[in-house]
Amino acid sequence: MSELKIGQIKEQLAQTPEASLEEFIAEFEADERAGVVKLVESARKKLEKLEQEKARIEGLKKYEREYSEHAFICGIDEVGRGPLAGPVVAGAVILPKDCDILYINDSKQLSEAKREALYDEIMEKAIAAEVGLVSPERIDEINILQATYEAMRQAISKLDPVPDLLLNDAVTIPEVVIQQVPIIKGDAKSISIGAASIIAKVTRDRMMVEYDHIFPGYGFASNKGYGSKEHIEALKKFGPTPIHRRTFIKNFME
Repeated sequence: MSELKIGQIKEQLAQTPEASLEEFIAEFEADERAGVVKLVESARKKLEKLEQEKARIEGLKKYEREYSEHAFICGIDEVGRGPLAGPVVAGAVILPKDCDILYINDSKQLSEAKREALYDEIMEKAIAAEVGLVSPERIDEINILQATYEAMRQAISKLDPVPDLLLNDAVTIPEVVIQQVPIIKGDAKSISIGAASIIAKVTRDRMMVEYDHIFPGYGFASNKGYGSKEHIEALKKFGPTPIHRRTFIKNFME
C-alpha cells in the first residue's frame, strides 16, 4: 500500500468521531497490509479508552443514582479559597439525568484546554449552570469560609429551576433550606460536583487573566492570584492592588 494511501487512512482515523470507531475498525480489520494493521490497532486502543471513560463517568453518577427520586440534583463546588488575590467563585450545576458528557473530573486534574472545552459543553447541555462570586473586600470583611458559603448561596439563588437536592464538595452550606449531601472530595466522586468545579475554575481563571491586563507585573494570568515567587516579589516591590486580600498578604507586607 502506498505511503499516500496510508497517509489518507491516518487522516481519516484522526477525523473519525469516537462514536464511529467501530465502523472504522470494521472497514479495515480484514486488511493485513503493512501500515493498515497499525492504524486499526490504534483505532482499537482509542475505542478501548473511550469505553473505559464511559465506565468511569457511570461511576461518577453513583450519588445521582442514589438520590434519583429528586427531580433536580445540583452539584456545588468552589475555587479560590487560597489565593492572595481575586475573588472566591462557586459553581452550581444541574445536569440532565441522562448526561452524556465525558471527561468530567475534579477541575484540578484537567488541563486548561480540556477545562475550556468541557466548560462549553457543560454550559450547552446542563439544565442550569450558574456561578456566584465574592470580592476580596468581602473576604477580608467576613473571612474566607463565610465568603465561600456566600458565593455558593449566590450561585444557588440564580438557578432556574430551583434544585431539590444539593451535592456539595465537603461542606454543608448555612442558611440554605434545600436538602444537602456533603461529599468529601466530591469533585472527583460526583459528576455534578465535578461539573460545578469546572464551571467555577474556568470562570475564575478567565477573570484573573483579565486582571493581569489591568494590573501587570504580578503574573495573575499564570499564577491566578496564588502566592508564586513572582507574585510575592511583585507584591513586595509594587505593593498590593485593589484585588488583593489584605488579610491574606499582611505577612508579606511587614
